[in-house]
Formats: sequence, structure tokens, C-alpha cells
Amino acid sequence: MTLSSQQLSGGLALEKDRVLPGQPEHPEMRESVSIWLFEENGEFAFPRGGIEAESQSWDNRLLQANFSFANGRVMSGAGRGPAPPAIDADGCPSIIGAGPLTFRCIEPFKRWTMRFDGPARDGHTSEQLDGSFKTKTTTAPVKLDVEMTMATPAWVQEVSADTSKMSAAQAANAQAMGLGYRFEHHFRAQGILEIDDRKRAFKGTGTRIHRQSIRRLEGFFGHCWLSALFPDGRAFGCLAYPPRDGLTDYSYNDAVVYQDGKLYPARIVKAPFLRRIVFEGDDVSVELQSELGHTRIEGVTALSTFRIGNPDIGGLNLQQGGARYTWDGQTAYGMVERSSHESLTTIG
Repeated sequence: MTLSSQQLSGGLALEKDRVLPGQPEHPEMRESVSIWLFEENGEFAFPRGGIEAESQSWDNRLLQANFSFANGRVMSGAGRGPAPPAIDADGCPSIIGAGPLTFRCIEPFKRWTMRFDGPARDGHTSEQLDGSFKTKTTTAPVKLDVEMTMATPAWVQEVSADTSKMSAAQAANAQAMGLGYRFEHHFRAQGILEIDDRKRAFKGTGTRIHRQSIRRLEGFFGHCWLSALFPDGRAFGCLAYPPRDGLTDYSYNDAVVYQDGKLYPARIVKAPFLRRIVFEGDDVSVELQSELGHTRIEGVTALSTFRIGNPDIGGLNLQQGGARYTWDGQTAYGMVERSSHESLTTIG
């Protein structure tokens, strides 16, 4: 069944999937567009390519571009880059970019494209784990062109900017999520990857995120975020923050299950927080509860990238990668992003 843009919007106005036409007045407002892309056969992943367009650095934007391969090779095109004009040939605010990375909205909530064309640091995941990747100067040119068609309705999170009636913990979680709106989409994709003087076409699936919000990460202390789209059209997404202040409940807990054409709100019963840092083979099985009952999705990590010891986010170790998920006999590659304080994790 082909869904219309309105059916895919999650109840948001179609304009919400266009981009900001110019610099926001609020100095902390940001727009972020990112994707997580996985080749169907698990040979290649783009585990987060994204742009952070912050008002205070509107014309010199942060970008991230992770590449990961099944043999342990990793590449990074992260940095800063200038912004292209947001207005397309039809007069619509549809383009957001930063240097070598550009996203374009073709049809709101339904079709987007992405292109990366530039150098990326080239190395191995073992160098990310021992810290030497941060100082590597070896680069290689990469081109990645992707056409994405959304396959599920948007999973929307809207957070009020008024935190005055929230507890300190609730306000911290709200600000870490972002004061404004954010949504996720599962998509199917086709594209072309050019690397090592070779060009190859591929098909894949992934997750797209679009947010316009004020986001403050002070007090952020870890998370577990998983998502995947399966061959029969079923999908799931889930996000949890660990318990605060000695409590046992997750301080943030939100999830969805998509089945038979409907998006069901869910909660996480058991989340696989980051404790073991390895390129592949870590258990990221997750259990969800919804109107459909208890859902267990088995997962094993693959195609991982890491940032070890990050003072800018409170000393958290960060994994951005993929997993091979299994749900009622079906398998699919999907996303994993997890962070935990370095005192809670072991390497290898």
C-alpha cells in the first residue's frame, strides 16, 4: 500500500518537513536533518550522516558523515561546512546542507534525497577504540547519492518550551530531547556509492530524523536508541534514557511498533544500554510492550563506529552503528545509537 504525504506525516502539517528558509532569531534554535542507512546485505552502512544548523553558526554548520564496512573499515567526513541556499527552483525551502553533505526534500514526509561528495578520514574501527583515529590524516574521496521513500508514518515527539511545571529531571530530559519538534521515519532507499575508484548501486533501508528545536545537553547522561524496518513492512523504533538518582525506571521511555499499516505507541520493557564496546557481536535485543502485547526483537551489533571519551558530552562513550535484527524469523539491518559514561563501559 502506497501512503500519501498526509498519511505519512504523523499528524504534522506538511510544511513541518520543509527546512527553515533562513537564520532563526533565537540564538539556540537549531535545525537538524540526519539519516542512518544500511545496505540490505549488511556490507555497508552510513550510520549517521547529519547536519546541525545552529542559529549562532548558521553559515558554518556542523556535519557528521560516518561510513562503516563489514570488514571493520570506518571513515569519517565530520567537520564544518558552508550552507547552500535553502530555496529550490520552485521557490520552496527544501535544501539543507553543510559543505560536502546536502539533503533535499522532494515531497514532504514522502521523498528525500541525500548526497555526500568529499574527503573522509580513512581507517579501522580498532583505531577508534584505541584513540588513534582522532589524529589520523589519511583521507579518501567518497561519493554517496541516496534516494529515500518513506515507508511508515512519522514517529513524532513534540516537547513544550515551557519547562516551569516540570521537575528538574523532567526538564533535563526534555531539553536533551529538544524543546520543539522532532520526528523519525523509516525509509527504503536506492543509491550509488563511489569509493576506491569503484561505483556500485545498492538498495537499503534506514531511519530519517528531522528536528527544529532548542536542544541543551547539560546533564545528559546516556541513552539507548534503536530502529529498523523489516522486509514485510513491519518496523519499530525506541528510545530510552537510563534511570536517574538511584531509581529503577528509565527516566525517558518511548517507542513505537508499526504493523499492518498502523503505528502503535509502545514502551520499552528491557533496553540494551551500552556496556561493552566491540565492533560487532554485542547483544542489543530489545523488549517492547504495546497494544499488540509483548514484542521481543533480537539484535546483534554490526557495522559500528565509536567516539571514545567525549568531554563535550560529559565523558560519555558513544556508539553509532547498526545491528542485524530478527523478529519472528525475519531479519533486517537497522540502527543503534548508544551512549554511557566511560566508567560504565569496557572496551573489547
